This record gives sequence, structure tokens and C-alpha cells, in this order.
Amino acid sequence: VLHHNADMVVGDRLSSTYFTENKRPFHNFGNSLVRGAINRLFQCNIRDIMTGYRAFSYEFVKTFPVLSKGFEIETEMTIHAVSNNMAIDNVIIEYRDRPEGSSSKLNTYRDGFRVIRTMIKLYRDYRPMGFFTLLGGALAAAAIFFMVPVIMEYWRTGKVLRFPTLIVCCFTMVAAVQSFFAGMMLTNMALTARRNFEFRLNDLHAEKVFQISKGQREER
Repeated sequence: VLHHNADMVVGDRLSSTYFTENKRPFHNFGNSLVRGAINRLFQCNIRDIMTGYRAFSYEFVKTFPVLSKGFEIETEMTIHAVSNNMAIDNVIIEYRDRPEGSSSKLNTYRDGFRVIRTMIKLYRDYRPMGFFTLLGGALAAAAIFFMVPVIMEYWRTGKVLRFPTLIVCCFTMVAAVQSFFAGMMLTNMALTARRNFEFRLNDLHAEKVFQISKGQREER
């Protein structure tokens, strides 16, 4: 970060002693699950998503909106950096388990649910086409699954015996199509937001250079 080679440096516990030192199996599982999901969804290679050991550049700090209040903030920071193509580096650090008699503020199930909810929300915000395509695909698959027996029954008997099912399937298919188009529109909005973000980064860089040069003049 000091040499301007990265916007965020992540202290990687999982590649060192975390799984041998940590005695809480659900935490191990949760860390691996979140890491795998984010790396797959956002096509990145962050080795430790939930670590709090991080260093940030001036540009990252000035552009990161803090929206979370709990342990999900690490997920939010990671996705912000990945989605905006910021330079990220992983540095392996040594991890030791919590000392005997101390207690963790992390609630495995409650905070784990919050992290997953935040991850889904941010995927919707930063990758709307992918999110709404998955949603539309699921709705379309459900509509087809329940509509096929109705159609086959109609071919066999010449009658529609399950009108409620047919109506619900039709509305579900409409919702699937709407979901796809919503993804397209939100993707265009996300691209506009991305362009504005790049302009903001350029302004911040110019502001930073100005402050440095001003400080150097004052020292003289």
C-alpha cells in the first residue's frame, strides 16, 4: 500500500495456521464457504474473506461506503474492492487461537446468516445481470415443471382440469421474463455508476497529488 502497488492488502490466516489453531469447526466451515462463494461469484482469488487484518490505500478509504455494522463489513470491503477492479494483495500471517477464558463476540449462526445475506445483496447490486438471470431461470424452471403436466393432460383429454396451476405458471413465467429485463436495466445503471466511480478516483488522485505538492512547498 505504501509503495502504491495495492489498494487493499488482506492478512491471510487461512493459508497458514488457522485450520489447525482454530478449535471451532463451524467457523472453519463458514470461512471456507464464504471464500469459495465470493471467489466463484466475483471471479477473484481472495484467500481470506473474513479477516480483519487489512491495510487500505487513500483511494479505497475515500470511496468505500460503510453500510454494515457487524462482522459482515469484511465481506462488504472485499466485494467493493473486487467489483471496482482495485489492486488486491494477499499476505500470509500467523494465526493463533483465542486464549483460554476469553470469549468471542461472533455468534456463529446469527452473524453467519448476516454475512450470507450481505453477500447475496452485494451480488445483486454489483452483478445484477447474473443475479436476476439466476432468479429468472429458477422462476422459469419452476413454471415449466408445473406447467408440463397441465399441457400433457390437455393433449390427452382436450380439457384444462387445473386452471389455478396454469394461471400461476403463466404469471411465474412473466415474472421470470421481467426478472431478466430488470437485470439488463440494472446492469446499465451499474455501468454508469462504475464510470462515475472511475471519475471520482481520478479526482481523488489529483487531490492527493495537490496535497502532497502543497505540503512540500510549505516545508520549503
